[in-house]
Amino acid sequence: MSTITIHGMGVGRGVAIGRAVVIDFGRADVVHYFIDPSQVEDEIARVHAARDAAVQEMQLVLATLPKDAPNELPALLDVHLMLLQDDELFNGVRYWIANRLYNAGWALSNQFERLARQFDEMQDPYLRERKADLEQVIERIIKRLQGKPLPLPMAQTPAANAAPDAPAEDPEDALVLVAHDLSPSDMLHFRQSVFKGFITDVGGTTSHTAIVARSIGIPAIVGARGASHLIRNDDLIVIDGDNGVIIINPPAITLDEYSFRQRQHALDRSRLLRLLPRSMGTKSSCLPTSKCPKTPPPHWQRVQRAWGYFAASFYSWGGKTACPTKKSSTRPTSKPCKACTACHLPSAP
Repeated sequence: MSTITIHGMGVGRGVAIGRAVVIDFGRADVVHYFIDPSQVEDEIARVHAARDAAVQEMQLVLATLPKDAPNELPALLDVHLMLLQDDELFNGVRYWIANRLYNAGWALSNQFERLARQFDEMQDPYLRERKADLEQVIERIIKRLQGKPLPLPMAQTPAANAAPDAPAEDPEDALVLVAHDLSPSDMLHFRQSVFKGFITDVGGTTSHTAIVARSIGIPAIVGARGASHLIRNDDLIVIDGDNGVIIINPPAITLDEYSFRQRQHALDRSRLLRLLPRSMGTKSSCLPTSKCPKTPPPHWQRVQRAWGYFAASFYSWGGKTACPTKKSSTRPTSKPCKACTACHLPSAP
């Protein structure tokens, strides 16, 4: 088997090695046809029924979030829920059905294309990336129309409870998920599954999937164009989240090198977490400074020594080595910067 290298955007640090599981999460095939005027109300009712089912599904996900779910996930799922309940979106769908006599799937895809052009014209890259959220919402409704749920394989093994970046004893025991795209709700499965990392064809460093991946702490690469077509099921995959590199069927010498890096990353991470006292890392706690009268906790000097490594690890997302709004990030402050929440220490395990 020949070795292939693919480049994308690394959004989750570390190295993952495992066998590929390729999931078809691409856009659903939509059949385009005109309906009879007498079918308009029934077609609109189909859209609303599919929308209501998707809303109930999303509400169920929100209500059953595990305690260890990333803090950002509820807000990101709320965005999808708001899009599902958006009147402008469905008023447009109603127009295509009632005035153009498009079938439900055609009307939904046509309305998405119209709104997607508006997102493409936005100057702000973060807002422009929200087109992906709209696409995921439309995709969920269309698959509901077609009676196709959106399951993610949940292969449970004893390794499922291991740390996301912990090296497997044998690459054959780990799996790497490859998909065209993943929604934030799909990311919930990484807490309980054997997947050690993931790759998507689309997405960017500010996509909601990337945000959740960084929060969970799993090696991940997005924007790897064509990866889901080049990678086949059961291919041996190396994900280099630090450099945004994917290696398909690596030679033995390359596999040994990345296995060493994987073990080293896991060791560095465990050392850092041992330095952090359990009393630190609550959402509301700030780090003591001269302007913050809180009494410094025990081991504060150890935390300060660990800060350099922690800051380097956190701020290097997207290949950058410094916090976007700070010239120096060698000491913690009591007030987090606007660009990130790195000024608050992460929760200890």
